Amino acid sequence: MNSNKSILLVEDNAQDEKLILRGLRKVNLANQVDVVRDGQQALDYLFREGEFAGRAGEDFPTIVLLDIGLPRVSGLEVLKKLRNDPRTHLQPVVILTSSDEERDRMASYEDGANSFVRKPLDFSEFAETVARLGIYWLAVNKPPPQV
Repeated sequence: MNSNKSILLVEDNAQDEKLILRGLRKVNLANQVDVVRDGQQALDYLFREGEFAGRAGEDFPTIVLLDIGLPRVSGLEVLKKLRNDPRTHLQPVVILTSSDEERDRMASYEDGANSFVRKPLDFSEFAETVARLGIYWLAVNKPPPQV
């Protein structure tokens, strides 16, 4: 794997975070997975503001795994802000959510999500889904030049 490929995981549920990280480690894909727990932290991380103003490096993550139901700023609002900023308008974003609502899926795509994935309820299926996401976005997909 390319050493500069990374993931930003935006997840407020500690149990889901553990499952996602375990699934990614299982296939040894990302050299770095940074975790933030709410929408405001995600924006601060990506735009190097607030508590992340001094974040090292210039690159954006290869992929953002974004939950919808987040504290402070919703995942859909984060997605809208990313798409409206020239620095991040092409940033690959996968909505990874427990929501099974058709309106959430439609809103995600309307707001510019690259993919919408419902978190499986079964542990092994959850880990396998995350592993497949990681393989696709870090090993198969060719990101835009700025990412």
